[in-house]
Amino acid sequence: MAITIVISGKLEPMSSSFLAHEAAGPRASAPPVQPLLTPFRMGDLSLRNRVVMAPLTRMRAHPDNHVPTALQAEYYAQRAGGGLIVAEATAISPEGFGWADTPGLWSKEQVRGWRLVTDAVHKAGGHIVAQLWHTGAMSHPELRDGTLPVSASDVDPGQVSVTRDGRKPTVAPRPLTSEEIRTTIRDYAQAARNAVDAGFDGVQILANYLYLIAQFLNTATNRRTDEYGGSMENRTRFLFEVLESVLVEVEANRVGIKISPMHEANAFAANDETLPTIDYAVTRLNDYGLSHLLLMGNTTDFSGTPLEKLTGDGMFEHFRPIYRGALIANVNMTQERGNRLIKAGLADLVAFGRPYIANPDLVERFGSSAPLADVDWSTVYASGPKGYSDYPAHMLSAQ
Repeated sequence: MAITIVISGKLEPMSSSFLAHEAAGPRASAPPVQPLLTPFRMGDLSLRNRVVMAPLTRMRAHPDNHVPTALQAEYYAQRAGGGLIVAEATAISPEGFGWADTPGLWSKEQVRGWRLVTDAVHKAGGHIVAQLWHTGAMSHPELRDGTLPVSASDVDPGQVSVTRDGRKPTVAPRPLTSEEIRTTIRDYAQAARNAVDAGFDGVQILANYLYLIAQFLNTATNRRTDEYGGSMENRTRFLFEVLESVLVEVEANRVGIKISPMHEANAFAANDETLPTIDYAVTRLNDYGLSHLLLMGNTTDFSGTPLEKLTGDGMFEHFRPIYRGALIANVNMTQERGNRLIKAGLADLVAFGRPYIANPDLVERFGSSAPLADVDWSTVYASGPKGYSDYPAHMLSAQ
């Protein structure tokens, strides 16, 4: 069980096994226990270590019906050595679909496909949660039979959509009506129920980056004048109505959120409302007793923006005192940084994305100080097993 101690006036969450090791002192015959490799209790899941596989879009689902395949089951099972897998972003509905060759969670066929994945991960001893995704304005008419994507308002985010024919500029979306907002909230709840039926150990609501919930939070993409626009309370209303609908279907200790302030080009450039809005949302999340919060560090240069102080570890230094539950740190993580963040009490778990692509046995490599393999970037967004499920495990010389 995770407990909290106070060192120099700072809260330091540590597992009991890690603290027991520290109290016993160093032993000449054994290396120090890495914080990353200690167990952790997240909600009602007992995780064998604090290494999390971050959600990674890899475009290997069936291109027509968005059903996960046996190849994906093999891929995830190979990476089940971590404490937790957060599965790739998964569309909650046809309306929410917006990235070519990615999976869904709205049909019976998709539920059966995901059951192949979850069964394989569980057989390998791992835990896996589904990430619930609505792309909103990041979709494209080519992915929607020619119809416009939907969003909070009719603002083109000025980004790039990934279609079957390649990357194309986004377009101005159509604003959701009040009734469509209610339908979308129900879609999130149904996708959460489908995730449970598919054997997932929980769900994570994708509320950041460029997608629909973030489009409601952002003053540049949300110009609504109804109860979903204007004030921070109104702009976060959609997020909390989605969360509360999901909590009807899944226990709170199996539900997490991925959310962070961000700075991207065009409509998602950070402004004076960006950080206060996320501060407000994260503070309110404390009231729900959730499984976890996955917090992304900066993915772009924050210099000269209202988010400058959040650069590097600043993101976790800022939000650790605000959020009282299990916090997962993500973006640009290394073994050394992950161990340091946990030991400093700035994170409880650490999510690794790119390192997991070429290193299915990432945890074992951390434990043995084995080198990490390099990613073949030409195969990251592709099809078939090459550069996906064919990365070998590292074989120690003693084996």
